Amino acid sequence: MPVDARRLEHESIVAAPKVLLHDHLDGGLRPQTIIELADEVGYGGLPSTDAADLDRWFRESSDSGSLIRYLQTFDQTVAVMQTEAGLHRVARECALDLSADGIVYAESRFAPEQHLSQGLSLEQVVEAVNAGFRDGEREAAAAGHPIRVTALLTAMRHAAKSSEIATLAVRYRDDGVAGFDIAGAEDGFPPTRHLDAFEYLQRENAHFTIHAGEAFGLPSIWEAVQYCSTDRLGHGVRIVDDITIGGVPVPLWVAQAHAAKVRNYLDVDLSTVRLGRLAAYVRDSRIPLEMCPSSNVQTGAARTLGLHPISLLLRLLFRVTLNTDNRLMSGTTLSREAELMVDEAGWTLGDLRWVSINAMKSAFIPFDERLALIDGMIKPGYAALGCTSGRPR
Repeated sequence: MPVDARRLEHESIVAAPKVLLHDHLDGGLRPQTIIELADEVGYGGLPSTDAADLDRWFRESSDSGSLIRYLQTFDQTVAVMQTEAGLHRVARECALDLSADGIVYAESRFAPEQHLSQGLSLEQVVEAVNAGFRDGEREAAAAGHPIRVTALLTAMRHAAKSSEIATLAVRYRDDGVAGFDIAGAEDGFPPTRHLDAFEYLQRENAHFTIHAGEAFGLPSIWEAVQYCSTDRLGHGVRIVDDITIGGVPVPLWVAQAHAAKVRNYLDVDLSTVRLGRLAAYVRDSRIPLEMCPSSNVQTGAARTLGLHPISLLLRLLFRVTLNTDNRLMSGTTLSREAELMVDEAGWTLGDLRWVSINAMKSAFIPFDERLALIDGMIKPGYAALGCTSGRPR
């Protein structure tokens, strides 16, 4: 492809209005901000005080193929997010960074219980982050990059604060908090351990998503859907364990395809694909999948970007959405994730339009507000790039 064409493609991807549903606030800090906040709070545990070296350390430490080791990198970012000023700064910069990447709506998630070591209350944590988002939104709009950012309050699945955090999410749902989430190591910590929190949220007509089907398989997804009645699935890549191609389970098919140097799913005959009962239920119920390709390859949940489940599920018309997960750890942006899908998996601008509308339909804000963003920003934005439709091939 000529250099000029590649540059235009990159510029189009950045300019395209995008929607981000799965992004961790503590996984997206600027390296220089980490260094400055560490100095302010007296934290001396950073592996480097040079921004470029620190950035490199996060990426290399996250490429181990282990979800457990991947999660340990958060010890560094959480350590510097323990004051109201620090939380406000991180949230403000998050909104600015996302808006500069062409994102028009984002849900940023964080675990309030992880920011209490210097005496903040849960309420102070939430209010500091929300104030940072509002300031970032105002600055982004003034710079010509309007964005709306809402918060998801996360409870750690290995802890026992999920009911308390769920109550907090309901308390602040009219003040910038869009919903609730549970996160952390899946194996040994099934979502049903937090059933009381999910039942409370349902009684309160509140939205929630559950990390499921990333490091653990179909039972995690099944519990999240059938026992906990989740609105969305965080990651959900292991749903392909319940799908076959030509009678071969997808994980085995991917291993064979990788060995044969098959790059992506574009040549798969969809008439040979069969869905199991759980996969069919997830697709037919239009349960959104918050998929994060680069992160999944880093943690070993997917083998390659070209053969990441998102592309097969997109072609099968699951409600897939494209996300970053942790921008610092993966050295990524949503535009970069989109560009990787174009380069490695053969996506088109129409595919990006499709997943952006999927994501906006699946957001945890009122329906009329979702429609306003779809009709007022997303569709016109893609139309300006010459893309007025798009259906996965």
